[in-house]
Amino acid sequence: MALPTQKTSKSRKRVKQYKNRLKKKTLSVCPKCKKPVLSHHVCRFCGTYINKEVIKPKKDKKERTKEKEKKEKELLKKGKAKT
Repeated sequence: MALPTQKTSKSRKRVKQYKNRLKKKTLSVCPKCKKPVLSHHVCRFCGTYINKEVIKPKKDKKERTKEKEKKEKELLKKGKAKT
């Protein structure tokens, strides 16, 4: 089995390890909602990419709960009206 002929110095090891470090992600600003977004990605908040709406935006938790409450109230009203 082959063995290294010389000991690898600390600086040589660190130079090799440098490329495996964690890199900072570059964020840009969404032109529509002004929130931080990863470059070349669709905005999660408004669903736009290059000033075009690509996907339906996700709703906040508060909005989802309000919608559920409205639906429940409507169902209750319909149930009472039928009987």
